[in-house]
Amino acid sequence: MFSDIIAQQSTKDRLIRSVREKRIPHAQLLHGPEGVGKLSLAIAFAQYICCKNKTDKDACGVCPSCKKYSQLAHPDLHFVFPVIKPPGKNTVICDDYLPDFRKMYIENAYFSLEDWYERIGDGAKQGMIYSGESSEIIRKLSLKTYESDYKVMIIWMPELMHESCANKLLKILEEPPAFTVFLLVSNNPDTIIQTILSRTQHLKVPRLGEDEIIAALTAENPDAEAAEIRNAARVSEGSYLKARKLLTETGEMSLNFDRFKELMRKAWMVGNKKDHDSLKTLKKWADVLAAAEVGRERQKKFLMYAQRMIRENYIFNISQPGLNYMADYEAGFSGNFSPYINERNVEDLVQEFSLAERHIEQNVNAKMVFFDLVLKVIMLLKR
Repeated sequence: MFSDIIAQQSTKDRLIRSVREKRIPHAQLLHGPEGVGKLSLAIAFAQYICCKNKTDKDACGVCPSCKKYSQLAHPDLHFVFPVIKPPGKNTVICDDYLPDFRKMYIENAYFSLEDWYERIGDGAKQGMIYSGESSEIIRKLSLKTYESDYKVMIIWMPELMHESCANKLLKILEEPPAFTVFLLVSNNPDTIIQTILSRTQHLKVPRLGEDEIIAALTAENPDAEAAEIRNAARVSEGSYLKARKLLTETGEMSLNFDRFKELMRKAWMVGNKKDHDSLKTLKKWADVLAAAEVGRERQKKFLMYAQRMIRENYIFNISQPGLNYMADYEAGFSGNFSPYINERNVEDLVQEFSLAERHIEQNVNAKMVFFDLVLKVIMLLKR
């Protein structure tokens, strides 16, 4: 239901108004950043369309249709989403994974594509909406409705649809059966093929406000420290999904900040000949981070964190506070450090950390990767 979704009131009002005024688009694309509630808005909109006792603000939540929607089990509601083809299997369709999808959404409506891949078996593989799904979509929409006036087809991540599947859907998207609604939900609409984009009405779902995220996190985590909630909301870039993950990883984020701060301070001192012993300290820094007990996933998380901090410090340096997403303690450090991140080194610094991340992913010797990174940072901070 709309009432279960964090904020997004203007988007809710627009969707509700289209139903009340009987101007429901036959194909609508909800797009925006990850973690802002797009999938929930699509499902709530479908529920509102099919509800027998809807009000001016929401579905009733108690009619037979709403009860089935609460379990994503309404016979006139259909889903399409990326799946991973198991080894040795020639064909796979979304219905093979539908019970997992329903369970995941009911447990936690805010989840990422990576979370979904982890759920169905392999977070390291890239999923897809395979070409065979088009036949399933056409078959389902050719049937008469069971209980509702409308059939609703929700396509999550249409940017991952195989081109042959997308091409087969063009005609039904342009001229769907009567009382059929397509709802496409995308993080990256620019990567959807143009012929699909041109057949949909676009609705951009905005980022959440910092205060909205703080209120939602506080309600969900009443025992969490207010400062930790505020920092998670500030760094989240308007994504509730990211804020929630940051809150659960507060300790790791703080540790990565300490690692980043030590690297930058010691590298600057070596590069400016303030303290030659700092190079020995940085060698130890690299060895500690490269240790097997740290693990490659944590090493990659640090490198991604460092890339974010370099970008944030560059934005801080050019005096654009409205574009900064930093925790209080990060901003305190950046007040002194940001002048050393400028147009002469920012791009190369990000590239070096990105390259190190790629090398870690490829199982290159971690000690070599991190000490080489140390030497590159020393040189780049001198620019």
